Amino acid sequence: MVHLLPGPPGRGPRKGVMFDMKKLMLGNEAAARGLYEAGCGLISSYPGTPSTEITEQAAKYDEIYCEWAPNEKVAMEVAFGAALAGQRSACVMKHVGVNVAADPLFTISYTGINAGMVICVADDPGMHSSQNEQDSRHYAAAAKLPMLEPADSEEARQFAKRAFALSEEYDTPVFLKMCTRISHSQSIVELGEREEIPLRPYEKDIAKYVMVPGNARPRHPIVEDRTQRLLALAETTDLNREEMGEDTSFGIITSSTCYQYAREVFGPQASILKLGLVNPLPRQRILDFAAKVDKVIVLEELDPVIEDHCRALGLSVVGKDKLPMVGEFSQGLVAKKLQETEKPWIGLGEKVPPRPPVLCAGCPHRGLFYTLAKHKVTVLGDIGCYTLAAYEPLYAIETCECMGASVSSIHGFNKARGEESEGKTVAVLGDSTFMHSGMTGLANIAYNQSNSTVIILDNSTTGMTGHQQNPTTGKNLRGEPAGKIDLETLCRAMGIRRVRVVDPYDLKATDQVVTEELAAPEPSVIIPRRPCVLLKTVEKHPPYRIEPDKCKGCKLCMRIGCPAISWKEKDKKAVIDPTQCVGCGVCDQLCKFDAFCHER
Repeated sequence: MVHLLPGPPGRGPRKGVMFDMKKLMLGNEAAARGLYEAGCGLISSYPGTPSTEITEQAAKYDEIYCEWAPNEKVAMEVAFGAALAGQRSACVMKHVGVNVAADPLFTISYTGINAGMVICVADDPGMHSSQNEQDSRHYAAAAKLPMLEPADSEEARQFAKRAFALSEEYDTPVFLKMCTRISHSQSIVELGEREEIPLRPYEKDIAKYVMVPGNARPRHPIVEDRTQRLLALAETTDLNREEMGEDTSFGIITSSTCYQYAREVFGPQASILKLGLVNPLPRQRILDFAAKVDKVIVLEELDPVIEDHCRALGLSVVGKDKLPMVGEFSQGLVAKKLQETEKPWIGLGEKVPPRPPVLCAGCPHRGLFYTLAKHKVTVLGDIGCYTLAAYEPLYAIETCECMGASVSSIHGFNKARGEESEGKTVAVLGDSTFMHSGMTGLANIAYNQSNSTVIILDNSTTGMTGHQQNPTTGKNLRGEPAGKIDLETLCRAMGIRRVRVVDPYDLKATDQVVTEELAAPEPSVIIPRRPCVLLKTVEKHPPYRIEPDKCKGCKLCMRIGCPAISWKEKDKKAVIDPTQCVGCGVCDQLCKFDAFCHER
C-alpha cells in the first residue's frame, strides 16, 4: 500500500510507503541502507571520521561481507576485485583516504568494471577531525568519474542505489560524496527492500583490464566518450532538479548541505537549481536556469568548483567574492554573507570555559609521552588520538602530516642530521597506523640503515575513530576471531634486530627502554603495549585520591596533563575527580611525597 507524500518545492506529490517503513537515520546509516537495498555484496573500508559509520552500519546486514582493510588503497582494490568478479561492491573512506587510494582509482577509471562499484567518500569541511580540508570533487573531475552528492539522509539512501545503476550502465566506478554535516545529521528515510543481484559472469578481457601502455592507450578515448555520455545525462537526469519559486530576482545553484541552508535562509519562494550529480556538471541546464533569474548565486562549501564551471560558461555569478573558501557553512553564515543580516542568537548569559581536547584519563600513551618530554627528544608524530600529546602540558609531538609519515620522515631527518639527531629523535605512531602506512617506512629504515628509533603505540584498537579492529587485534569488523599479526615478529622479519615491548604505565621501565634504544647504534622499535582504557574489556582499578596533608603543591602531577587531576588554587593543592580517574597509577609514580592513595 502506498500513499502520497509532499514533494520538494516546485514539484508535485510523490509516492511513499507506509509509516512503519520510515526511520530516522544518520546520513551514514542511510547510505549503508542504500548499499544494502541495491544488492551490494562486499564492502572494504578503512575507518576515518566522518565516513566510519557507513561500514559499521552495513556490517549489521548479514547479506553484505564487510571488512576493515589495512588502508584505503587496499580497500579500493578489494572492491574492484569483487566488482571484476561480478558482485556489486563498495569501498568507504574519508577525503584524505582518497589520496592513499588514488593509484588504483585513476587506472580503474580506464578499465571500468563488471558489476557495479561505488566509492563512498566523506569530506570534512571545518576539519572537525582531519588534517586538511581538501575537496573530493577534484578527484572526480581528475579521474573523470561521476560523483553523486546527497543533501539529506533519504537522498543518501537513494543516491547509493542510483550509483550502482549508473556504474553498470556507464561501465565506471561511481563516487558517492558525503560530508560531515550530511553524514552525522539525521532525517527521515523511507526503507525499501533489498534487491538480490546475481553474480555477473566474469569474462577474460586482457585488452580491457591489463593496463600496459598498448592496452591503456585505446582505453583513454573510451573514458572521454563516457564523459560525453555522462554530460548528456547531466542535462536530463532527475538527480539535478530545478525548483523555481515566486522570487526570480536571484537564483541559487547549490548542492549537498548548502541546499538545506539555502532553503532555511531564503524560504520556499527562492528559486534553486539543486545539483545531485556534481561531476560532470550540466551546461545547458545551468544556462537555462540562469536565464530565468536576474542574478545567479553559487552556494558551495570549500572550493569554487560549481562557480568556476559557471564562469567558464560565461555567467557572472555571486560566489566566493562573498562566501568563504574555508570552513563549514551554516545558516547564520549564509544569511550574513548573502542577506547582509544576522539572525539573533540565544546566548547562555555567561562565558563557558574552553575544553581543549586532551588524552583521556588513564590513556596508556600518557606515560610514554611524559617520558619523551622528559628526555627532550624530537618527536615526529602521526595520525591518531595520540597526536593530542602535541598540546600542553606535554608538548611532546612536533610533526603530523599523514598516515605513516612519522616513520618515513625520521629516516630522512636522521640521514640529514646524522649523529646529531640519531640519539635524540623518535617517530611515534599507533598499531593501526603502522599497519596502514608505517610498514613501508620501517622497511626503508631497515633497508637503508638509518639509526632511527620507531615507537609503535599498541593500544589494541583503532582508538581515533571509535575502537575499530585492525590486523593486530585478532578480530574482524564483526568482532569475530580473525588473523592476528604479531608486531614484534613482523618488525624482526623486516630486518629490525632490536624490538622492545614495555608497559607504558610503568614509568621506570619505559624510561629505561627509551634511554637504551636511543643510545643503541642501530635501528630499533619500541612497542609500548597497553589496551585503550576505554575498551569494554579493560578492567578499571579503584580511583586515586590525594591526601591534602601530604601534598606539597609541587605540581609535578600536573605535568602529565591528566583530565582527572586539577589544581585547587585556594588550597594550593592538586585534587582528583574520582568520576574520571581509572586508577592507572602514573601520577602515583611521579609523586615524591606519597600523597596519592587508592579510594576504598
